[in-house]
Amino acid sequence: MSGTGAVWRRVRGRLRAFPERLAACGPEAAAYGRCVQASTAPGARLRKDLCAREFEALRSCFAAAAKTTVKGGC
Repeated sequence: MSGTGAVWRRVRGRLRAFPERLAACGPEAAAYGRCVQASTAPGARLRKDLCAREFEALRSCFAAAAKTTVKGGC
């Protein structure tokens, strides 16, 4: 059971590092937010896949950040 403490320390370290790594996705998040905001402006209609390109860029950035967190450790 003493080995589980090391596992939890690694997990906590990864979770602490994750917000910093996600911060690198700011431009993608802003572009997606602008697209959604423009789509919900008065007179506009939000439709499925209207912001798909921006969403995919944001999703890819998050996935890359998550991969870096897992591979890079703390």
